[in-house]
Amino acid sequence: MLPLLNRFHAAPLSSGLFSISILGAILTFLYYDDIGASFGFTFLLFFIILLIASFISMEKADVDATLALDHKRGQRGRG
Repeated sequence: MLPLLNRFHAAPLSSGLFSISILGAILTFLYYDDIGASFGFTFLLFFIILLIASFISMEKADVDATLALDHKRGQRGRG
């Protein structure tokens, strides 16, 4: 398993994913009783997994790849 960890490369994720994961987790926590225990737990688990992935991306992803991702997104909107 150690060789697998040596080859691990984190993908650069956008800051929008981080924002959505926090907002989704907060809203799911607030409306947990209204949407039901099964859906509430599933949504909360999903948003927490997204939050953990965002933290890993912030810590381990290549800075140049992240900046290139933001640069491509900025160029897409321009004519």
